[in-house]
Amino acid sequence: MFYKRIKLFSAIFLCLASFTAKAQDRIEPGQYVVADIKVNGDLSYSEQNVIYFTHLEKGQRINVPGEEISNAIRKLASLKLFEDINFYATKVVGDSIYLELSVNELPKLSEVKMQGLKKSKIEGLIKDTELTKGKIVNENLVTTTKNYIENKYKKDGYYNTKVAVNVIPDSSNTVKMVVNIDRGKKVKVSSIKFDGNTMLSDGKLRGAMRNTKKKSFLNPLRIFKSSKYIREKYKEDLASIIDKYKEKGYRDARVIEDTVAYNKDKNTVDIKIQIEEGRKYYFGNIKFLGNTVYTNNVLSQVLGIKKGETYNGILLQERIANPNKPDGEDLTNLYQNNGYLFSNINAVEVRTENDTIDFEIRIVEGPIAYLNNVSVIGNDKTNDHVIYRELLTRPGQKWNKEDVINTVRQLGALGFFDAETIRPDVKNADPSTGTVDVEWNVTERGSSQIELQGGYGGGGFIGTLGLSFNNFSMRNIFNKEAYKPIPMGDGQKLSLRLQGSTYFQTYSLSFTEPWFGGKKPIQLFSSLSHSRQFLYNFQTRDVDRSQSFTISSITLGMSKRLSGIYDNLRVSHSLSFQYYNLNNYNTGLFTFGNGSSRNLAYTLEVTRDNRGSLIYPMSGSLFSVSAKMTLPYSLFNGIDYENLGDKPEYKLTNSNGQYVHNYGTDANPDIRVVDDYRDASVDKSKVDQQRFNWLEYYKIKVKADWYTKIYNKLVLRTLGEFGFLGSYNSARGLVPFERFFVGGDGLANYSLDGREVIQLRGYPNQALSSINGGTVYNKFSLELRYPITLKPQASIYVLTFLEAGNSYDSFSEYDPFVLKRSAGFGLRVFMPAFGLLGIDFGNGFDPLPGYTQKNGWETHFIIGQQF
Repeated sequence: MFYKRIKLFSAIFLCLASFTAKAQDRIEPGQYVVADIKVNGDLSYSEQNVIYFTHLEKGQRINVPGEEISNAIRKLASLKLFEDINFYATKVVGDSIYLELSVNELPKLSEVKMQGLKKSKIEGLIKDTELTKGKIVNENLVTTTKNYIENKYKKDGYYNTKVAVNVIPDSSNTVKMVVNIDRGKKVKVSSIKFDGNTMLSDGKLRGAMRNTKKKSFLNPLRIFKSSKYIREKYKEDLASIIDKYKEKGYRDARVIEDTVAYNKDKNTVDIKIQIEEGRKYYFGNIKFLGNTVYTNNVLSQVLGIKKGETYNGILLQERIANPNKPDGEDLTNLYQNNGYLFSNINAVEVRTENDTIDFEIRIVEGPIAYLNNVSVIGNDKTNDHVIYRELLTRPGQKWNKEDVINTVRQLGALGFFDAETIRPDVKNADPSTGTVDVEWNVTERGSSQIELQGGYGGGGFIGTLGLSFNNFSMRNIFNKEAYKPIPMGDGQKLSLRLQGSTYFQTYSLSFTEPWFGGKKPIQLFSSLSHSRQFLYNFQTRDVDRSQSFTISSITLGMSKRLSGIYDNLRVSHSLSFQYYNLNNYNTGLFTFGNGSSRNLAYTLEVTRDNRGSLIYPMSGSLFSVSAKMTLPYSLFNGIDYENLGDKPEYKLTNSNGQYVHNYGTDANPDIRVVDDYRDASVDKSKVDQQRFNWLEYYKIKVKADWYTKIYNKLVLRTLGEFGFLGSYNSARGLVPFERFFVGGDGLANYSLDGREVIQLRGYPNQALSSINGGTVYNKFSLELRYPITLKPQASIYVLTFLEAGNSYDSFSEYDPFVLKRSAGFGLRVFMPAFGLLGIDFGNGFDPLPGYTQKNGWETHFIIGQQF
């Protein structure tokens, strides 16, 4: 019934000028006055509304036959709300005509059901097809829905997809839609054969086809590229074959014919490609024309192609303008980085003799372009000044493409915006005035994070509450209207963290101002923390609160991002003080159980970071070198650490013959009475209390982190780390604090002794270091990443890794080739509200210290770790 009504509507629409009289008498052609209009049919709209849609009115003069009735039918049809549109003349009195409009309303969708797919797929498909309740259902909707679903799955390689759409009447004017989907199997490539190729093998040509791969017996799953056949990607691969020939000098190579034949099973295809290779060519003379800004020698050095080299058309184009590297070293960027936005560079073949091709590089330099208006759109929370201070594109400056690219990276590094959608739109580029406008488009993402977790670790329950406001506004903290729910928009960072269990508590507060003073990128940061731990028996789970260890800490620092050619460099300075207090805390973790230590240290760090995104960088690198050091107290405190406690002196003090054992100094004597000098021994804990009253050390760390795009969004991360803890005075020895602990997920639930926990997956946490920690470590890592989604709501990617590293108790034991190795895979999820979450499964190939069997598989949960 539905389709009959649609067909009837189509027929009427094609005969818009038709007009029928219900009376038996023939209506004479001429002009009439509309006396009345009646409406009947299956409608939910009022009669007045339908008449209004026709644009006909009582008292209006119309021609019969004429355009007025045709236009009324056309207007009703264009609304796509009605069908079966007919006008009738029910009565004519003199020059007055009485009209009746018969029309039915198109049905509306009451419910849609899709069958043949998983529930998760169906929900997304209904959203994509916009099949919402109340939508008008017509033949066009049915056809559009069917075609969309079929084409969607054909793009994914399901060329045998069949879709059937059934429309079922539900009530007087509503229908149900049932969509049956049979995707069938993916059409895969059974074979790829070439004919006519002699200079390049079949294997090299198949390798050039990045998207179309044949099924492999040795690798049937094809982890990174499946063997599915997609027509559009296949056409791109045909062009890639020709590009491969051009790289080898075969400029005239072409595909003469290609065939894609379906096999009997309809699920596989055989591909045959016939090639005409042509001859091999070489570069001849290359001349530059039109250049006044740069000399021929400068341009030749950038071009990097010499006479006599094998012709490579792809390389030539990349050296002129590389579309895959917006910041590449090519001729176009050479000009555009110096203001010549309107420059145009083309390579033209001017002569071909035998196998040699001469070129002219024709350059139109144009005028220098200056930035006129620079604006930002899309920032609803972040204040304009926070963005504008990061921009390297300022009004009045010369156009510089490198500044544009670096600005994209700097805005992405803020963490307030989706790095994938930051886009500079170049507008109003006018060569006559030499001006150009730039409009920066940003998409804000949630920048504040909450950490709320609980679980068992270290023998007891551990609860954590953390709040991190990464786009905070301190100046509005007393402005009630700014709380939405907290003051935001000035780019400051405020973090609070509470963690505790039955036997320890940790409290910390930190604040960072990235532009101290508001004029230069000078970052001011500060933090306060306090930790307290009681002695805990892991077997009985008893807590002894009479034995405790506390740390109070304060840190003040400042860093500055350099400008000019060093704009990716940041130099940081910080001063920190920790007070360690042990109260009867004899656990073996420290060399004394009563007393205190003080740690006043200065840290200098130099960092170069040109990653475009912190969450999923696809290129760039991070290099850092840091040195943390204390004052060399042993140079001026007058203590002889070499003889401290090692050579005690004995003095007869009374007539009873008792001896006094003095192993302190005259300035700070520590005396114990002993009965027999032969049993006199050194109380090491008291000696170490004096040795480590003020900590004395230096710590050097180096980190190199590269990100390389392999293909599309597949990224290889290469990481190397090294750390060394040293002492100024060998007699005083290394401090028991500030050490390196290698192994596990890299997360320290609580850190009481300034330790640094180094991630090495595939082994238990901190299991690769001795009980007191190492003084040297190194680590190497290869990590292959591929994103599932990089949307602002959530960024998800999978990874696989190879890692190696180790910890050493002293530099004399250090051997960079004695490493603990592991491999595995994992998943990362970044949600703005919760930060980074993840899980890793790592297989340790080597035994733990003291064991002989390899460690095997370990599971690591990652929460809030660095990217």
